[in-house]
Amino acid sequence: MEEVFEIAEYSDDSTPVLSVRGEIDVSTAPELRDRLLGVAQDGYSTVVVDLSEVTFLDSTALGVLVSGLKRFRSAGGDLRLVVTGRNVTKVLEITGLVEVFPIFDSVSEAVST
Repeated sequence: MEEVFEIAEYSDDSTPVLSVRGEIDVSTAPELRDRLLGVAQDGYSTVVVDLSEVTFLDSTALGVLVSGLKRFRSAGGDLRLVVTGRNVTKVLEITGLVEVFPIFDSVSEAVST
């Protein structure tokens, strides 16, 4: 059975939050890229990407996140990650991206920073 991939978007204290569920890979990463572009085009300079329900991410997903981070930082903002799962944490640690992204345990913590 294939896992469901979903992105829910909402705003918490005027900071947009993209809550992702499922696997982010070569087939689903373009949707995340498009949603990040949409947030940037809507004029937001900071976004929170909630990966707490993500079970897997590949190099394509990492590329989308890094590209998004560059875009938001060049606009004077940031791309903040919420990570609670061990699989995602491990990928970010192995790739050294824990040193690049601001990572939080909860959406409320990420939004209030």
